[in-house]
Amino acid sequence: MLSYQHIYHAGNPADLQKHMLLAAVLSYLTQKDKPLSYIETHSGRGLYMLDAPEAVKTGEAEAGITSALARKALPSDHPYVRAVTAIRAEHGPTAYPGSPMIASQLLRPMDSINLAELHPREFDALRTAMRGTGAKVHKQDGFELAQAMCPPTPRRGLCLIDPSYEVKEDYARIPREIANLHRKWNVGIIALWYPILTSDAHKPMLTALKSQDLPNAVIHEVRFPPVREGHRMIGSGMYIANAPWGTEDATKQIDKLFKR
Repeated sequence: MLSYQHIYHAGNPADLQKHMLLAAVLSYLTQKDKPLSYIETHSGRGLYMLDAPEAVKTGEAEAGITSALARKALPSDHPYVRAVTAIRAEHGPTAYPGSPMIASQLLRPMDSINLAELHPREFDALRTAMRGTGAKVHKQDGFELAQAMCPPTPRRGLCLIDPSYEVKEDYARIPREIANLHRKWNVGIIALWYPILTSDAHKPMLTALKSQDLPNAVIHEVRFPPVREGHRMIGSGMYIANAPWGTEDATKQIDKLFKR
């Protein structure tokens, strides 16, 4: 249950979609001079080195961030690009920020960051990576952390749910978790990432989420070729409840990257 390590997949096409959309939403939220809360349920290690043996073994970043930068396909003024550039200036040219590190780059001292991670090795790496950022790191089930914290203080903010889906029950559990979070925190932005597999395992989950009819719900999906032979992921999606103004425009910018 705790075998997943994102270093094998860091910087892949799914990360491009997820992190570009997350960065766009956080950038919009920080335009107001009001504090916000950021909660992440499945944080990983926060910082990845793309020349690590695990990343080199799969080569997934080559189909994602590495290719996008080489083609100059990413808008230089995008908050995601600013975050990647800042992290590489500090940690070297092969560094890649996970969502916790992207959030820490874009959020302000007045904002709160709470990160959950259960995998022992990933948790230790996350705690090390986030030192000095002001983030609170919890070795805890991420769903339990989010439910316990909501509604957070400040009430304005975002919760990112990004499980590995190794546990097949997650597909059934997630709509219930999101419904409960929304009941407790009706003003909170709830963002869910999900893989699009050849099995279409995400479809019943998405149907359940749609049936909840949460306010300002945006669904964004991209498709891409398998990153290596036999790989079952052919796309990725984001479901965002209480999506702020500008989210649809952000998705159109991402679509341009994948339609080539």
